[in-house]
Amino acid sequence: MKSFVFIAIFLTISHFATAQVRQLEPDQSPGKGKVEDLAWLVGFWSGSGLGGECEEVWMPAKDGHMIGTFRFWNEGKLVFSEFMNIVQEGDTFSMKLKHFNPDLTGLEDKEEWTTFRLVEVGENTVWFHGLTLERKGDELVIYLALSEKGEQRIEEFRFMRKEL
Repeated sequence: MKSFVFIAIFLTISHFATAQVRQLEPDQSPGKGKVEDLAWLVGFWSGSGLGGECEEVWMPAKDGHMIGTFRFWNEGKLVFSEFMNIVQEGDTFSMKLKHFNPDLTGLEDKEEWTTFRLVEVGENTVWFHGLTLERKGDELVIYLALSEKGEQRIEEFRFMRKEL
């Protein structure tokens, strides 16, 4: 399972030809949008993905930042967690995240993080390079492009909105 975590961290995304996940070309400028346009993402979400159970929490945007956390556990054991920050950068934004082991040691080096650049913002959907978040009523569906041992696939997460 740990090797899968490192795959999620070190995405080596090639060009996926699916409607679920979009890609930016290397010389393509990121899409335009405001972090505040993602108010539909705010809340506590719980469901499945990666072959286990997941939870994700998003707080409202403040000062050009929208902060979220994620945790994944399998067979009752915490496998890893993430700290996520959607950051306004001029007329665009990106999602930056760091992964942590259960003991809070970082999986990325201290000065490194995973970044997803914005492709496009739609109504209740945001497409980042290799990552899509889409709200359908009380359901949040996330598609993540992964590459493992030269094989490419889309991991799907399905969450339901929960009350805290």
